[in-house]
Amino acid sequence: MKTQVAIIGAGPSGLLLGQLLAKSGIANVVIEQRSADYVLGRIRAGVLEQVAVDLLDQAGVSQRLHAEGLPHDGISLCFNNELHRIDLLGLTGKRVVVYGQTEVTRDLMDARSAAALPTVYEADQVSVHGFDSNTPHVRYVKDGVAHELQCDYIAGCDGFHGVCRASVPAGAIQQHEKVYPFGWLGVLADVPPVDHELIYVNHERGFALCSQRSLTRSRYYVQCSLEDDANRWSDEAFWAELKSRLPAATAERLITGPSIEKSIAPLRSFVAEPLRFGRLFLAGDAGHIVPPTGAKGLNLAASDVGYLWQGLTDHYQGDDSGIAHYSRRALARIWKAERFSWSMTMLMHKFPDNGSFGQKMQLAELDYLFSSKAAMTALAENYVGLPMA
Repeated sequence: MKTQVAIIGAGPSGLLLGQLLAKSGIANVVIEQRSADYVLGRIRAGVLEQVAVDLLDQAGVSQRLHAEGLPHDGISLCFNNELHRIDLLGLTGKRVVVYGQTEVTRDLMDARSAAALPTVYEADQVSVHGFDSNTPHVRYVKDGVAHELQCDYIAGCDGFHGVCRASVPAGAIQQHEKVYPFGWLGVLADVPPVDHELIYVNHERGFALCSQRSLTRSRYYVQCSLEDDANRWSDEAFWAELKSRLPAATAERLITGPSIEKSIAPLRSFVAEPLRFGRLFLAGDAGHIVPPTGAKGLNLAASDVGYLWQGLTDHYQGDDSGIAHYSRRALARIWKAERFSWSMTMLMHKFPDNGSFGQKMQLAELDYLFSSKAAMTALAENYVGLPMA
């Protein structure tokens, strides 16, 4: 088999890249180690910046997003048991759209299937070779039969634990990481959201987030210990803990119900540099991770894909500057989003070793934030997403 671009990973970044490349007439094959059902079963966030929405528009997969997505003009930060709103639209002229990552993935899968673009699910023993030469290729086993896919380029969209970054020689890559000393206990439930916009909570008992997937499905989180176990939390215990961190009026409005998913996610910040190794490119979680506090994970993956799609399209039209500068351009945006996600995480969570002084510093910073239009504008600009340069 031979193609122009081999894409490793059928998550949203890999599928979006495949769709955009196909729109540009560039042949590609997506190779995924898991089943399609497994990929769709992964529960992820879904706050989309305009940059991500624009790319989904260009890929021709945004019809359901525009019909069912929930535009949000603001967010609320809660501290001292009071809600304070950031007017995203008023401060920046931009908004975000809430549309679950699972739905984005489903739309991309459906579009790829409808266009009969080649996708290999449940590929075993995936490995990448020759990316430091002019003959890159991917090997995998499907249904017990070994295959080799020759290509011009390999796009590593296979996540933090994928094979692509792991295949880069240790001396060629630098990795930066911060692991946070807590996790998020998350519950997904078919109940109406407590508010029409997201609420981020700074509380002495720990952080909480009131989020949503639709008008009838909500996603809630509370900060917890990394040693905690989701199975130890009954639904009743979770709802009680969430209510204890919300202002009384908000807690009173909260509608509870049986959880349909419950899990604990650790938080980390991670960046690999560079993102290009010969004919291998890293995109999305393969190259970077952000804590979910800033709602940047899927959006950064989309902007990586945007840079890579532009670069590869230009390459096949005779201009190599885009792929030459892919890593530099993507990393400039990545580090700004990492900074914002880190700052939101530091601002809103309870850190075990910071004591009362650390908590007072957080409250002083929050108090300043809402006394300064410039500070609120800076937060809003980062939340809605910085432009792709």
